[in-house]
This record gives sequence, structure tokens and C-alpha cells, in this order.
Amino acid sequence: MKLFVVLALVAVAAAAPQDRSARQAYGVQTLRYESDNIGLGQYRYGYEQSNGQRHDETGELKNAGQENESLVVRGSYSWVGPDGVTYTVTYLADDNGYQPTIEQGPGGGVPPAVVASLLG
Repeated sequence: MKLFVVLALVAVAAAAPQDRSARQAYGVQTLRYESDNIGLGQYRYGYEQSNGQRHDETGELKNAGQENESLVVRGSYSWVGPDGVTYTVTYLADDNGYQPTIEQGPGGGVPPAVVASLLG
């Protein structure tokens, strides 16, 4: 489970444009960025961009130091699709695995390909 969370965070970091010129090429500005280490095994992370993309996440270590120690991650991310609809995925990742739900704003349904790629 810990490996999954670490790999997910690495993937997010690797996907982000690494220099200012790359960010300017896309014309997207970061409106908000937060990253806090709250305490032992707890963190909070989030950002919002001018293109409507947003991600917020918290993590908490349960049963620290015990045999059944685990990380519980809760969060959501959203984006505006090419159809102008805002899609939001809310998730929980814990001992039971990754548990996402997807919602869409007014103006359309969730395309089957989007659902398949996010949930499958």
C-alpha cells in the first residue's frame, strides 16, 4: 500500500512541467499550491490551476508502529473536459484498496472511456 502511494506521488510529480518555459507553453498558471507535513504520518497537499484542474489530498498513518500500520489517503481531483464539463473524482485509498467515485458538472454525462480509464 505504501509503495502504491509513493508511486502515485512520483507519477504526479513527473507529469508536471519541470521548467517555467514548459508551463508558459501550455498557458496554465498555478493559482494555489499547498504542501504541509502536519505531523507523524500526516500530510496535506493541494493545488489549483487556471485551466480548472484541481487536486486536494490528505494522508494519515493509522496504528503507527503496530503490525497493522497503514496509510489512509483521501482526496479529490477535477478537470474541465473538452466538452466544457467539470469532472471530479473523489477517492479513498486504505486497507481496502483504491475506492474512487466520479461526478460530472452540468452539461453532460461521463463518457464511458473516461470512466473506464479512471476506475479500471
